Amino acid sequence: MTFSLLGISIGNTRTQIGTFVAGNLNQPVVVANGDEKALRTALIDAYEPVIEDENAVVLIGSVQAKVCDTIESIVRTDLQANPLRVERDVNIPIGRQLDREAIVGEDRLLNAAAAFDSMSQAVAVIDAGTAITIDLVDGAGTFHGGAIAPGVAMQLNALQAHTDQLPETAMAQPEEPIGHNTVEAIRCGVYYGIRGMVRELVEQYAVILGAYPAVIATGGDAELLFKDDELIERIVPDLTLQGLGVTVKKAMEKGE
Repeated sequence: MTFSLLGISIGNTRTQIGTFVAGNLNQPVVVANGDEKALRTALIDAYEPVIEDENAVVLIGSVQAKVCDTIESIVRTDLQANPLRVERDVNIPIGRQLDREAIVGEDRLLNAAAAFDSMSQAVAVIDAGTAITIDLVDGAGTFHGGAIAPGVAMQLNALQAHTDQLPETAMAQPEEPIGHNTVEAIRCGVYYGIRGMVRELVEQYAVILGAYPAVIATGGDAELLFKDDELIERIVPDLTLQGLGVTVKKAMEKGE
């Protein structure tokens, strides 16, 4: 099914903006949340390919209320369009087995919807961003939730902020599993700690399911952490945007 869509995924620190033309996602751009001028420019540029389509949709998924308000205002004033919000105006097409009052980030649900739409089987979804989430979708397409942990930058900042001697450290893949100096030891702890956590959780999910799920990773640190990890079947940097596309496609199929 073809559709025209300006998809906007607002994360904790950055916003991904992507244009779907004839149902296909063009190369998305990423902008820091605090740069309103760059956000405005990126939104105007991204909207141009679909502006002639009177049925074009602007759809936003957000975990940052203040940034979302800013972007909605830009869309209305500069793009002269009426933005829709997932879960407010259109539901993310993923089943859910959660506690009755559970509130789940829209990014996690969008990732789950895109992953299941792509794989059509049970899948563990890793999002390595400001926080790291490891979520499970079963073979029927039901999101069960998962685990949330501090991301790379958060771990590095916490080590520096809450100790007297550990230095500020820029993340890089460790040279080897044993750090022979303080900086390399910090990198080893964060890098292998995250990979070990993911592996352990996926193994626990496999026990629950009775079979191993497929594993997809996304997020700004996914390539650094998992590019050579045989556990990860795919790294999909634009998975959340793909979830926005799946949301529109499913809504159109249902005539919404």
